[in-house]
Amino acid sequence: MSSIAKEDFKAMAKVTFKGMPVHTTGELPKVGSQAPDFILTDKNLQDHSLKEFLGKRKILSIAPSIDTDVCALSAKKFNEAAKKHPQIVILFISADLPFAQKRLCTQDNLESIFTLSMLRSKDFGLDYGVLIADGPLAGLCARSCLVLDENNKVIYTELVQEITNEPDYQKALDKALLSH
Repeated sequence: MSSIAKEDFKAMAKVTFKGMPVHTTGELPKVGSQAPDFILTDKNLQDHSLKEFLGKRKILSIAPSIDTDVCALSAKKFNEAAKKHPQIVILFISADLPFAQKRLCTQDNLESIFTLSMLRSKDFGLDYGVLIADGPLAGLCARSCLVLDENNKVIYTELVQEITNEPDYQKALDKALLSH
């Protein structure tokens, strides 16, 4: 299947990449559940956990690689949303090295989103059920979006069925702004 060990699989979700079926190693956390904590690395090589963002609504924009057109576009669109809604924290998460994330943030003035990398561990991808298990993108994350409330409870999820498509920005933003 891939280089990901089968014992790491939970119930797999199926998405497509350029029309070809690929599988994730699990499923997104359910709405109403507590989001798993994580340790991810920012563009300055500093580690961060989900606990650091307690007390704020969060959008987790999860993408395969910031070095692709759709992922870069997602980062730009979420950056614009973050400028308009500073009460919401937008975390852009990918498997990219922090250096690539920093380059794009500098090049495109993405100062309102918080980029995080799975540099040190793929646990995030496994815990959130978005690690791609097979196909050409195995080891990266499937494009998805989660909205978490102030206590890190999941209030919205979207697993984008075709990895090359964009997420529903407006729906995620609407959920994040609910009761604000």
